[in-house]
Amino acid sequence: MSALDRVNNIGDLRMLARKRLPRMVFDYIDGGADDEVTLKDNPGRFADYKLLWKALVDISEIDLKTSVMGSACDAPIIVTPTAAQRLFSPRGGEAAVARAANRAGLIYGLSTLASTSIEDIATITDGPKWFQVYVWKDRALVEAALERARAAGFTGLILTVDVPVAGNRERDHVNAFTIPPKINAQTVSQVLARPGYLFDMLTTPTITPANYTDLDPQGDGIIQYLNRQFDRTVSWEDAKWMKEAWGGPFAIKGIARADDARRCVDIGADAVWISNHGGRQLDTAPATIDTLPDIAAAVGHQIEIILDGGIRRGTDIIKAIALGARAVAVGRPYLYGLGAAGEAGVSKALDFLISSLERDMALTGAIRLKDLTPDLVRRPAL
Repeated sequence: MSALDRVNNIGDLRMLARKRLPRMVFDYIDGGADDEVTLKDNPGRFADYKLLWKALVDISEIDLKTSVMGSACDAPIIVTPTAAQRLFSPRGGEAAVARAANRAGLIYGLSTLASTSIEDIATITDGPKWFQVYVWKDRALVEAALERARAAGFTGLILTVDVPVAGNRERDHVNAFTIPPKINAQTVSQVLARPGYLFDMLTTPTITPANYTDLDPQGDGIIQYLNRQFDRTVSWEDAKWMKEAWGGPFAIKGIARADDARRCVDIGADAVWISNHGGRQLDTAPATIDTLPDIAAAVGHQIEIILDGGIRRGTDIIKAIALGARAVAVGRPYLYGLGAAGEAGVSKALDFLISSLERDMALTGAIRLKDLTPDLVRRPAL
């Protein structure tokens, strides 16, 4: 029996990834900003919401199918975009994640800072695909990326708005972490302690932002060049411009307030994506499950709601949907799987979430997603 066969939950995958990856790479997945208060609260607060079940319900057939922003999927789980996935599996990366998402029938999101190109992903999966972007200072960069994504068959666009500047991720500072990783006095022992990972890094192409290989960084690194492209003047007018430039289903990711959710509706967005960037940006921000009820009350009848942050089990998904989310999105769960065992690890993570959702819906007496209603959840006093 392999180590992966003994995995029972996302926490087990996390421990496998920790054993396989150099500390600096694992900490890049696992860490958060400042004192990591929000990082801990995101999963921890789900436990404070209690589930009530309906008895004597025919649960012989459970249906998880839904659609989000017009994309049909077999379960209400979105494989959220995360940057440079070849860091965690140099031979797999985004390709491994895209294949696993396609097999599971889930919506796949590709980061603008992916280490695999838009066009390559399009050849790997014919499943539903969304592309994630920021508003760069150079609008031509954005327009070119949107055109490439449209031509490659991506049907949804995600604008991330909670990264006006990078958060203070202290684990990365301690580890002297860079993308791609550099060998120095602080990292050499970490890399040598993981010879399998080192071999994969040395025998695969250099990790770069694959969608910007034609840029001239004028002597600087590509990542540094792109970081300088973050536009600190970005406003709701810019979001409206991006929605119009894309012309298709459009989600705004990184919303924590009801008034901002109403602004998403006002500019014509198709989905509000509740997120605090996995606790990696503003520390002491509330857990996303705590911000969901107010946002759902404000706009849930007008726009679809997606929630990420802390999803680890089927019960977490049930609570989010019952309180107003159309779907949830996951990042760390599948990245732990990717780091632990490549594509097989990603599939393990996604299969666990889907199977636990199906089982826990049966236990609550809900056979369809529309049966997940607020009366199933006993909310804590906030």
